[in-house]
Amino acid sequence: MTMLTHRCFPRIAFMCALGLASAFELGAQRRDGRVVGAVVDRSTGQPLAGVTVVSLHDGKSFTTDTAGAFRFEKLPVGIVRFLVRAPGFPQKGLVVALAEGEWMEQRVELDSTPASRLADVPTPRAAGERAQMLAPVLVAEEASLGVRYAAFERRRKTGAGQYAVRADIEKAGSNNLQDVVRTMRGVNLDCSTGGSGCTIRMVRAPMRCLPQYIVDDNVSNDFGPTVPVRDIEALEVYTGPADVPGEYAGTNAGCGVIVIWTRSGPPRPKKKKP
Repeated sequence: MTMLTHRCFPRIAFMCALGLASAFELGAQRRDGRVVGAVVDRSTGQPLAGVTVVSLHDGKSFTTDTAGAFRFEKLPVGIVRFLVRAPGFPQKGLVVALAEGEWMEQRVELDSTPASRLADVPTPRAAGERAQMLAPVLVAEEASLGVRYAAFERRRKTGAGQYAVRADIEKAGSNNLQDVVRTMRGVNLDCSTGGSGCTIRMVRAPMRCLPQYIVDDNVSNDFGPTVPVRDIEALEVYTGPADVPGEYAGTNAGCGVIVIWTRSGPPRPKKKKP
């Protein structure tokens, strides 16, 4: 009996060590995150090849193939930022919030409109050719909402999210916040909760995941969904981490972010009586 135990012990020890090594390796794999996706032209929906996607975490880059696909592995848990560059397109940032072992898919849309305008440069005229006089053209700029909305207007120019102002809301005749976002792409209304109204959810968000609400630059997930539509001066909707600007990126970015600007702004602190 003693000899049998002595002979089996090395084998058992080897199997135990092998099991521990496998468990350790599996645990290491679970800690890594992955991001895979595709880069497309927003106006046509066609995939873009030759686009450079750079991970700002470690500086590694990936060039998309003919399907516009890219892939990053062994990413850390938490916020990971990328930079997307393509000839003829404005560069775009991508922010994702990865959980342990999460495999996230992203669709990055690049807008060629600003770049195409810059590319439309007149060619030099031949010597002796007279310049043709054109009728003056009046260019009307988008009306400014005021100093308090400077950040909103700056982000609206990037085109990363979806935006609405008071004039849009009044023109559509919206009665509540749900009506305002009803026609926006990537937004769903969940009316199965049994309550008096519908809940806003993003199409790409995990199940039962609610967007984060920012009211006048402050997180307000309780008041945000019920802000009276008459009080909304401007609205920003970001349906996923790929769209969310850096100042609002966080653990809830994967659920989407709704930024609400009210007419009166946040309440001012009361002055203490002397």
